[in-house]
Amino acid sequence: MAELLFYNEPVALNREEHKTMKVSAPKDFGFTRETNSVVLTGIEFAKACRHFPIVFTRNADQVIPVAVLGMRDNENLFVDSEGQWQANYIPAYIRRYPFVLANRGEDQDQFLICVENSALRKRGGEALFTKDGEETEYLENATRFMQEYHQSFLRTVEFGRKLDELGLFQEMNARVTRDDDSSVVLGQFLSVNEDALMKLPAAAADELFRAGYLGWIYAHLISMDLFPELARLMGKDEETA
Repeated sequence: MAELLFYNEPVALNREEHKTMKVSAPKDFGFTRETNSVVLTGIEFAKACRHFPIVFTRNADQVIPVAVLGMRDNENLFVDSEGQWQANYIPAYIRRYPFVLANRGEDQDQFLICVENSALRKRGGEALFTKDGEETEYLENATRFMQEYHQSFLRTVEFGRKLDELGLFQEMNARVTRDDDSSVVLGQFLSVNEDALMKLPAAAADELFRAGYLGWIYAHLISMDLFPELARLMGKDEETA
């Protein structure tokens, strides 16, 4: 999975350069069609676990949770041929598009507000700045959403770090069997080992509980039962192809 999915040319917003520009966000989710997983934050688990398997991937020194959208590369089973989303929850990683935050140089606490260049328009869409150069309500809402997402992501990184530190991850593969008896295997990923979780010392388990992490862990474990649903969606997708 790419570090920054969907974005081809994100540009930093500038009050002068973009004062008359507008943003035309996608009207559908066709831009996600070739993505088989997206990053999830922990606060999304309760809703996401009803629709997608939630697994973990190791990215450099971080362990990050992702929602599995397809069993094969370049496959998203949750968007139809018309670009309509086929689940009752849309991950925040997708909802923030075409905006994204970028670090300002070496300062990890300062960010640039960026937008996918292809979404910028001179006509049509939502204005970014007023005639006086102030941010519009649309841009303020987008910025607030991205800031909240960033804080949730940082907490999720800490969640992954803590579980890794406690030795709770195990490597797994997922195999699903379709109606024609053919099998598809999702490559190696990480999941929480429930036996290891149950054997944690009381102090460590209490720490997870007080951090709010136990609910996230069990949402992840519950979601693992959804892999057969992906097999069903694969068959449905091929019937309508």
